[in-house]
Amino acid sequence: MNWYVVLVVLVGLERVAELVVSLRNAKWSFAQGGVESGRGHYPFMVVLHTGLLVACLVESFQRPFIPALGWTMFALVVLSQALRWWCISVLGHQWNTRVIVVPGLHLVARGPYKLLKHPNYVAVVIEGIALPLVHTGWITAVVFTLLNIPLLAVRIRTEEAALNAALVK
Repeated sequence: MNWYVVLVVLVGLERVAELVVSLRNAKWSFAQGGVESGRGHYPFMVVLHTGLLVACLVESFQRPFIPALGWTMFALVVLSQALRWWCISVLGHQWNTRVIVVPGLHLVARGPYKLLKHPNYVAVVIEGIALPLVHTGWITAVVFTLLNIPLLAVRIRTEEAALNAALVK
């Protein structure tokens, strides 16, 4: 097994860790009266993100590793993971892979949320480009990005509406 396969598997395991945290946080949110929005786009998001990992592996067998590109993109993958987990830690119980908002809570405005409105999606965009490009997977990077644009548009609109309706500002 080459090191790129190990990297993609590790990113996949990171996704599993996210789902464990997400399920725990969903339980907490629902116990606090949380309301879920945007269930319709969630299955597409799961398929797209799973497809990214599979496509990275498939395309990597057709492409060379170019060190200057690969190591730069690897650094971006690591930074995107760090940003994602910073978001998760700052949001605490409020973080979820689904859109679940507990009415009456305050909007989080610290950590990366002090700088950006949706920093987790910055991590998603960076990773969606960088992970495939670690092993020159430009087709996967382009296709994922093009499919992710409308998904993120729906997701951000859904989150904004849910947050505006439920949170104290």
